[in-house]
Amino acid sequence: MSDVIAIGNRLELFIDHFLLEKMDRASLKPNVPAPKEIALTMNQPWEGTGSAAYPTVFQDGDTYRLYYRSNSAVTEAYGKAQAQCTCYAESKDGIDWHRPVLGLMDFHGSSSNNIILQGGMAHTFAPFLDLKPGIPPQERFKALAGNWPEGLVAFKSGDGVNWTRMREAPVITDGAFDSQNIAFWDRESAQYRCYSRYFERCFDVTEFWHGIRAIQSCTSTNFMQWSKQTPNQYDDEVPLEHFYTNAAIPCPGAEHIYLSFPMRFMPDRCKVDGFPKSGISDSVLMSSRDGVHWSRPFMSSWIHAGRDERNWTARSLTVAHGIVSTSPDEFSIYVAEHYEWEDARLRRYALPRHRFGSIHADYAGGYAVTKPFTMDGERLVLNYSTSGAGSIRLQLEDETGQPLDGFAFADFGVLFGDELDYEVEWKSGLSVAPLSGIPIRLRIELHDADLYAFQFVPAEKQICEVQSDEKRGANQVQFF
Repeated sequence: MSDVIAIGNRLELFIDHFLLEKMDRASLKPNVPAPKEIALTMNQPWEGTGSAAYPTVFQDGDTYRLYYRSNSAVTEAYGKAQAQCTCYAESKDGIDWHRPVLGLMDFHGSSSNNIILQGGMAHTFAPFLDLKPGIPPQERFKALAGNWPEGLVAFKSGDGVNWTRMREAPVITDGAFDSQNIAFWDRESAQYRCYSRYFERCFDVTEFWHGIRAIQSCTSTNFMQWSKQTPNQYDDEVPLEHFYTNAAIPCPGAEHIYLSFPMRFMPDRCKVDGFPKSGISDSVLMSSRDGVHWSRPFMSSWIHAGRDERNWTARSLTVAHGIVSTSPDEFSIYVAEHYEWEDARLRRYALPRHRFGSIHADYAGGYAVTKPFTMDGERLVLNYSTSGAGSIRLQLEDETGQPLDGFAFADFGVLFGDELDYEVEWKSGLSVAPLSGIPIRLRIELHDADLYAFQFVPAEKQICEVQSDEKRGANQVQFF
């Protein structure tokens, strides 16, 4: 008998096997986001080839903030310290972006630009909105930046534009930091997490930059003193692949689940003749329940290069750090395309809210059974879709697998359609509230259908919207 899992009233996504005990003719399936409009094209004088790298995006009140690296040609008058920059853009909807003229940094004799940082730290500058309770206003934004061998330096800002070092010495030194090294406040464990790159030594090497690019993490309660690094852990059957970046983040609205969208790098492949660097890349999806052990049921790519030749070159298709809501029903991410081409750019991708993966069965049908769990709620809400001929049926069972009176398949009927927040109404007229705290199972029958997520919620009307936390200026998906 499986251990009973306490899910309370959490939103649970079907992107791993955590809740699943058995599937027959059904399987977990990734939901690939749809490419949308170009958010920004690198067409400013300070945005040469190699720009749009290592992007970060998040919502701050009514403002969407975007940070990205830009590179320009090194000249005798303007050396590498000015050629490498961190740039800033804003949006009111996450769709239409503009570059504010900040007047902070000189570029070839003019400060009419959107540059917030220049020099070596700009190579990997990765900011975030600090959601730690009680954070001082002058530290609402934090960032890590740096390289090997010096390490990562901590930065702070009160407005997200003007930044200062929190101390001169680096705060993290163990890693190969020539990549996007991201951090965030993890409310589930009440600590900061940093995900960075290192090289897995699978064989004897004599140079530091040889090995398999891999992901590690460390934690801190104050952003200044950090724990030892812990490499990501995977199931034994998962092959070791080059992960150039990580884009790890708690899932909005389901923050107990961590998502990661690594840029997967194939260094020895070459598709486009004449391109100066070898290697091709795509991006994958994985998830974690503790931030260390990562589930990869989807080995296929999540962001595809497609038929665009300029995405079949080295280090394209990096997913930005951040997931934002561009409507109450839509999540958006941003992807760097055409890396080191003259038209390098950031493109928005979108998917329906919380539809990162699903339990899927084709037309012939299949079923899944969860492990026993306890919940705390009065209504069952589903995020699902079917074809016109498809269907879903549910049954609640006791811990031994026996149908519960009033919650059997016959009491559910047949569900078809495409809804993000479908409230289950049982023909028996019974409420699930008396089942709170009692070990139960969920049995799911599917025909040409997908079940993405479910949640047991309180009695009030289900609302999913982006609500502003005025104290922190943060937008978060809320469920009631």
